[in-house]
Amino acid sequence: MKGIELEKAYNPQDFEDRLYERWEKEGYFKPASDEASPVHAQYKCKCADCNKKTDTYTVVIPPPNVTGVLHMGHGLNNTLQDIVVRYHRMKGDNTLWLTGTDHAGIATQNVVERQLKKEGKTRNDLGREAFLERTWKVKEDHHAIIVKQQRKLGNSTDWERERFTYDEGLSAAVRDVFVTLYERGLMYRGKRLVNWCPRCGTALADDEVDHEDTQGAMYHLYYEYADGSGKIEVATTRPETFFGDTAVAVNPSDERYKALVGKKLKLPLTGKEIPIIADDYVDKEFGTGMVKITPAHDPNDWEVGLRHNLEVINLLTPDGRLNENVPEKYRGLKSEAARALVIEDLTAAGLYKGEEKMVHSVGHCYRCKTVVEPYLSDQWFVKMKPLADKALAAWKNGEIQFFPQKWENTYEQWLVNIRDWCVSRQIWWGHRIPVWYCQKCGEVIVSREDPKKCPKCGCGAEDLKQDPDVLDTWFSSWLWPFSTLGWPQNTPDLKTFYPTTALVTAYDIIFFWVSRMIMAGLEFTGKAPFHDIYIHGLVRDKQGRKMSKSLGNGIDPLELIDQYGSDAVKYTLGFMCAQGQDVLVDKDSFKLGSRFANKIWNASRYLLGNLEGRNLVPIKKSDLTELDKWIYARLDNAVRTTRSALEGYRFNDGAQALYEFFWTEFCDWYVEATKLSFRNGDDAEKDRAASVLLNILEESLRLLHPYLPFVTEEIYQKLPLAEIAASRKAAGDEAVCASQYTGMLIAAPYPEIDDSRVNDTIVARFDALQEFTRSVRALRAECGIGPEVKLTTKAIITKGSNAEVCKEKIDIIKLLAGIGTLEFVDEKPQGAIGSVGNGFEAFIVVDSSINVDALKARFEKELKTESDFIEKTKAKLAGKFAQNAPAEVVAQFREKQAAAERRVEKLTSYLQNL
Repeated sequence: MKGIELEKAYNPQDFEDRLYERWEKEGYFKPASDEASPVHAQYKCKCADCNKKTDTYTVVIPPPNVTGVLHMGHGLNNTLQDIVVRYHRMKGDNTLWLTGTDHAGIATQNVVERQLKKEGKTRNDLGREAFLERTWKVKEDHHAIIVKQQRKLGNSTDWERERFTYDEGLSAAVRDVFVTLYERGLMYRGKRLVNWCPRCGTALADDEVDHEDTQGAMYHLYYEYADGSGKIEVATTRPETFFGDTAVAVNPSDERYKALVGKKLKLPLTGKEIPIIADDYVDKEFGTGMVKITPAHDPNDWEVGLRHNLEVINLLTPDGRLNENVPEKYRGLKSEAARALVIEDLTAAGLYKGEEKMVHSVGHCYRCKTVVEPYLSDQWFVKMKPLADKALAAWKNGEIQFFPQKWENTYEQWLVNIRDWCVSRQIWWGHRIPVWYCQKCGEVIVSREDPKKCPKCGCGAEDLKQDPDVLDTWFSSWLWPFSTLGWPQNTPDLKTFYPTTALVTAYDIIFFWVSRMIMAGLEFTGKAPFHDIYIHGLVRDKQGRKMSKSLGNGIDPLELIDQYGSDAVKYTLGFMCAQGQDVLVDKDSFKLGSRFANKIWNASRYLLGNLEGRNLVPIKKSDLTELDKWIYARLDNAVRTTRSALEGYRFNDGAQALYEFFWTEFCDWYVEATKLSFRNGDDAEKDRAASVLLNILEESLRLLHPYLPFVTEEIYQKLPLAEIAASRKAAGDEAVCASQYTGMLIAAPYPEIDDSRVNDTIVARFDALQEFTRSVRALRAECGIGPEVKLTTKAIITKGSNAEVCKEKIDIIKLLAGIGTLEFVDEKPQGAIGSVGNGFEAFIVVDSSINVDALKARFEKELKTESDFIEKTKAKLAGKFAQNAPAEVVAQFREKQAAAERRVEKLTSYLQNL
C-alpha cells in the first residue's frame, strides 16, 4: 500500500471547524434512538454484537446567562461534560447532551438598564413592552456569541433540542409549577422582611446575597428615660435606622435590668416613646446587654417584633432613601448622608457617645454588588421544608450521589437549615407571576391560563390586573432537567431521557440550583432529576485568585483556542481538574495540551508515512512478539484506568493515563523498539510489524478521542479503515456487525477491557528492561556524555530476577540507550561508574571514547558545590534558625542536607572508580 501523508505541522485551524461542521451536519450529536443519528441502524440492529443492553446517558448543560460571553469557568464546565458525553456515546449508550441558555432576570435587565443610563433614560421612559423588546434584542446578540464559543470549544450537544428558560415551552412549565404549588399550599403571598437591592429595585433570595467583610463602625447612642430619671446606652452599626425602633430589649434573666422592663424611653430626635421589653434573644454578656429593636430593618429584630407584637415601621423607599416615616429633614437622603446628619444632631443633643472602628459582614447584591437592605414588603414565597425533606430522603436513600462525596455535607446542611424562598422580583424581564387581582371584588386568581373573567363576581378581563412582578430566574432553572424534555407533557423525550444521568457543575451554585432541581424533580415528577452530581472547582489564576476584570487576570477561551486549538484547551483542563480542587492556570498552562496534541500528530505522521510498500496482514495472537504483548498489556491497562476514571468523574486520572500510555509507553518505548523490525526484518516481518502498529494506533485514537476529539478524528479519517477492518476480520479478531461501521471516530466503539491481554509476567520483565535502560541513560547524563558517543557498557544480572530479560533484548537496549556494546559480567569492572537497580548493576566503562580528565573535573566541581552546601546548611541548622523557623521549613533544610550527603557519597564513589 501507499504511505499516507499528514501535513508536516500540526495546525488545528486547518480542520477543527471543518470537522465540527461535519459532525453536526451528519447528525453525530444526536442520540442513537433518533432516526437522524448515523448510528440509529446499530441501535435498532438485533445481531449478537449490537443486541447488548444499551443504557441511556443524558446530561443537561448548566445554561449560561445571556448577559455576556463565556469565561474560563464555562470552558472548564463545558469541557468536562463533552469528555464524559463523548465517552458514553462511544460506549454505545443512547447519549443526549441537551444545551440551552438562561434568561438571567436581574443580570440581563441590569445590562439593558446600563445601556439606557448611557442614553440618559430609564426603563420607565420606555415602558414595559418596549423595554422587553430591547431586552430580547440583547438576549439574541449575546446568545449568538455564546453559541459560537460553544461550537469552538467542540461541544457535541444536540443543537436541534436547544432550549431557553424563557421560551414558550418552559414558560408553560413555569406557570404550571407556580399554580401547582399554590394548589398544594406550598406557594403563598405575605408581608415579610426580605433582602432588598436598592439598585435593582427588587427582592432577593437569601442565597442571592453575597456577604463581604466591610470596614464599618459600632456607634454608641444614649436613649433617655421618658420620666427624665436618666438614660441608657445602646450600640448599632446603622444609627440612621433608629427612627424605626419600636423597643429596647434586655435578657429576662439579666438582674441589672429586671426592674426596668416596661419602662418607657424617649426615641431621640422624634418625641416618640418606646418600651423596654424582655426577650431571650439578647446576649446579656455583649455590650451593655441592651439592644435596640428595629423590626422592619433587621431579621432578628423582626422575629422579636413578632413575639412581642411590636409596631413595624419601614423607613426606606424602594431605591434606598429614607421615607416619610422619619423627620422631614432626613427624608430623601441615602444611608450614608443620613448617618452623618443623624450623628451630628445626636451629638448636638448630647445623645452621642462615640464610635469604634470594626470590620463586619455586610450583604451585597450578587449581581450589582450594591449593599442589600432588610426591607418590609409583600412578596410571594415557596414553603421549602416539605420539599427539602424529600430531597434529604433522596440523598439518604442513594437516589443521588455526589462526586466528590464531601459536598454531601454542604447539601445536607443547607436543606436542614432551609428557609422559605422569596420568588417574586420587582423587575420586568422574566416570567410574569400568573396571578390576577379583581379590581371589583378583590378576588385573587391564580391560573395556568389568562382568565377571561372573575370567577367570583363575573366581571370581565378588563377589570383583572395581573401581578406586576416576575419570578426569580432560578424558578425556571430549577425545572431545567425535565422542562427541557417537554414536561408537563409526557413527550417521547421525557419518557426516554428522564431522569437524566449526570449533572456537571461548579460548587458555587449548589444552593442556587442543584438542591432546588432535586426538590423540583421529586415534587413534580416523583423522581430525582439525575443520579450523578459531579461538582468541580473554579478556575483561578496561578496565585489562586478568582479571575475577574478588575484584577485583569481573566483568560478568554477563544483566544486560547486560536493560539493552541480546542484539543489543547480541552485536554489541559481535563488533566488539571482533580476532584475537590480548584484549577489554577495561566495562558502558558495550555502548552501541555498543545504538546500532547502535537505528539499524537507527529507519531501518527511517522507511522502512516512508513506504510509505503507495506501490506496489511491479519494479526493473530500467535503472531505477536513479546514486545507486542507488552504494549497490548499496557494498552489494556490504559483502557481500564481511563474507563474507571471517566465512570467516576476523575478526569485528571484519565488524562494522565492517556499521556503515560501514548507518549511514554507507545511512542518512547514501543515505536522506537519496533524500528529494529524495519531495519533488520524481511518483508514479512515488516508487514507484520506495520500491521500491529496500525492496529494499536487505531485503537489508541479511539481511546484518546473524548479528551482530544479533533486531532484524533482528523488522523482517523486518514486511516485505511476498511483494510484494517478486513484484516481484523480475517484474523478472527474484533469481528463486528457492519452497521457499527460509520467511518467517523466520534461514533466508533470505545476500547473494551480485554482480560486476554493481561500478562503480569511480561510487564514485570519489561519494567526491568526499562529500568535498566533508564539507568544507563541517567549515567550518561550524569557524566555529561553526548548522545553521539556509543557507550561501552557492562552489567551484572541477578540470577532468577526479571532483569534477566536484558540478556534476551540486547538489541532493544542498545537501540534505546545509545549503547555501542553491552557485556554481562559477574564482577564489577575496573575503571567504570555504575548504578544499582532491581536485579542488576549497570556500568559505563570509561574507555578511550570518554575524556577521563574532563569527567574527573566535572565530578570534583560538583563535589565541592555539594560539600559547601552541606557545611552552610549544618551551620544554619546549628544556629537560631532551627529554633525560630517553622518546623516544616527546618525539615525541608534537613532533607536538602541529607540529599546533598547522598550525592557526595555517590560522587566520591565515582571518583574512586575513575
